[in-house]
Amino acid sequence: MYADARECYPEWYNYKYTQEQFQKERFKREGDPRITKVGEWLRMSTLDELPNFWNVLCGDMALVGPRPELPDILPNYNPEQMRKFTVKPGITGLAQINGRGYLGYQKTINWDLQYVDTKSIWLDLKILAKTLVLVLGRHGAF
Repeated sequence: MYADARECYPEWYNYKYTQEQFQKERFKREGDPRITKVGEWLRMSTLDELPNFWNVLCGDMALVGPRPELPDILPNYNPEQMRKFTVKPGITGLAQINGRGYLGYQKTINWDLQYVDTKSIWLDLKILAKTLVLVLGRHGAF
């Protein structure tokens, strides 16, 4: 992203939503003006996720689990939705293989909660395999 993105595009940093907006709003949007050309290429290739492997090696993240959330978004969560944070965050998860950047916040949270409720080694392996297919096809990467 551009270093001055927050100053140039403050409307892109307003994370105070009504419940209806939170149901529909997406975190990533195509044509985001804050993204540099290099950043756009990194996102499209999913290479922007490589630094997260360091977090996996350090034990701060897992390969599979709900994606970490921006602290500014948390006031929009209800107590039930906060259950998503009872497991270690991951690089990929059910939301990423079931819509990736096309999902709104609510649908992403629903997939994350389903993962919390059904997690297993077999599910993790399935998610990793499908992630590889989607990354190679660049589906939902923008």
